[in-house]
Amino acid sequence: MAGLLAVDVGNTQTALGLFEDGELARRWRLATEPQRTGDELGLFLGGLLDLASLEGISLASTVPALARSYEELAAGVGTRLLVLGPGTRTGIPIRYDDPREVGPDRIANAVAALDRYGAPSIVVDFGTSTNFDVVSPAGEYVGGVLAPGIEVSMDALFERAARLVKVDFVAPESAIGKTTESALRSGLVYGFAGQVDGIVGRIRAELGDETAPVVATGGLAELIAPHAKTIDRVDPFLTLEGLRLVWERNATAPAS
Repeated sequence: MAGLLAVDVGNTQTALGLFEDGELARRWRLATEPQRTGDELGLFLGGLLDLASLEGISLASTVPALARSYEELAAGVGTRLLVLGPGTRTGIPIRYDDPREVGPDRIANAVAALDRYGAPSIVVDFGTSTNFDVVSPAGEYVGGVLAPGIEVSMDALFERAARLVKVDFVAPESAIGKTTESALRSGLVYGFAGQVDGIVGRIRAELGDETAPVVATGGLAELIAPHAKTIDRVDPFLTLEGLRLVWERNATAPAS
């Protein structure tokens, strides 16, 4: 069965989703390896799905080298590739001073949020950075907030503090930690939950809508969301849905 492969390449993780008849049938989350060539991608992804049967690939990549590798992959298997970037038809007006500066994953999130949750809406994407992306009441992408991500922040702390050790990313049993590990987990979860609530509060105030829905996505969304008062729902593969929608809106356009 022909399907669409949506690929969201981040700096640390890559999310992939196979859509069949518009539904997300299979999904994977893998470490991003920037040095992979198109041939290597073909060998690796060929073990997960039938590349020859694909209708196409819809790609958002923050790693330029891998964007080129996916171009090589698509050419090698004879399938169409759509790279989300400047000039791509998204169906959402981009109200940003320089639209070329906006990461493609952020646009995909806004496209999916508008389609699924309406306007206004706010997306919090927990990736290498924690991105807040805003859809205005008029259904426009109007920008957002970029903050250090969870893993980046914790890695920086461990590097600077010799007596601290890395901990698993799990929820603490209480806010007051009785051990170094539990104190670190408390700081991680409640610290980022508080950051989300503070930033969302300011965004809602600027939108003039204190009830604008907030959806969390990304690999660590389910860790933070239960402890953030402002997050309404978790949609782990929202970016992939946005890539599917962008693909459909460019179905008759020339291949990238």
